[in-house]
Amino acid sequence: MRKVEVFRALHRSRLPGDPLVLPGPWDAISARVCEEAGFPALATPSAGIAAALGHKDGSTPADEMFAAVARISGAVEIPVSADLEGGYGLAAEELVERVLEAGAVGCNLEDSRQGVLKDPREHAEWLAEVRYAAGDQLFVNARVDTFSYGDGNPERAIERAALYVAAGADCVYPIGAPAGVLPLLRSGIQGPVNMFGRLDGEGPSPTELGELGATRVTFGPGLQRRMAQQLRESADGLQR
Repeated sequence: MRKVEVFRALHRSRLPGDPLVLPGPWDAISARVCEEAGFPALATPSAGIAAALGHKDGSTPADEMFAAVARISGAVEIPVSADLEGGYGLAAEELVERVLEAGAVGCNLEDSRQGVLKDPREHAEWLAEVRYAAGDQLFVNARVDTFSYGDGNPERAIERAALYVAAGADCVYPIGAPAGVLPLLRSGIQGPVNMFGRLDGEGPSPTELGELGATRVTFGPGLQRRMAQQLRESADGLQR
C-alpha cells in the first residue's frame, strides 16, 4: 500500500475510545523518536516548527516550512501529515506539488487568515481545487477555526464542516472546540473528526476524546514545548 493509503486506512473504523493519536515532531530527530516509540503516523505542528526555526507562529516562510517537512518525512518510514497553515497564498496546484515533493501524504489547511475567519464558501472552493489537483494522493484535513476566531457556535462549525467535506476534505478539525460539544459536532459532521489534545493533563485524554467522538487526536506544538521546558530545566541545573 502507498503511504497515503495506509494513512487513510488508519482513520477508518476507529472504535470508541481508540482514536488515531498523532504526535507532532518538529525536526528529524523528534520524528525518529516518535516512530521508534511505535506511532503509526505523524502530524507536524506549524507552531512547533516555527519555534524551532526561530520564527513566530504563523510567520514561517513557505520555503522553510516545506524544507522542514521534507526533513521530517525523509527521516521516517511512516506517513507524515503537514500543518501548512493557510497554504501560504499558493495556488492549489502548486501547493499540492510542493506537499508531495516534501514527502508528506496529508496536510492541515485552516479557514482563517491573521485571526479572521475566511468566507466559508470561498474557502470550500479553494479546498475543492486542492482536492482536484491532489486526486487521491493527499489526505486533506480541513481546520475549522470557529472556536478560535469566531463566535464558538457549534452549528456554525458544522455548517463550515459540511461545505469542506462536500469540497473533498477527508477530515475536519474544529480546533479549540470544548470537549463538551464534541458529541454534537460528531453527530453533525460526516467523516473523521480531529480534536486537539493536551499533554499537561488539563482536559480529556485521547481515550476520552475518542469516547466522545474524535476519530483522531493531535497536539499542535505541545510536544515541542514540553521538550523545550525540559531543556530549560536541564540548562538551569547546569547553570547552578
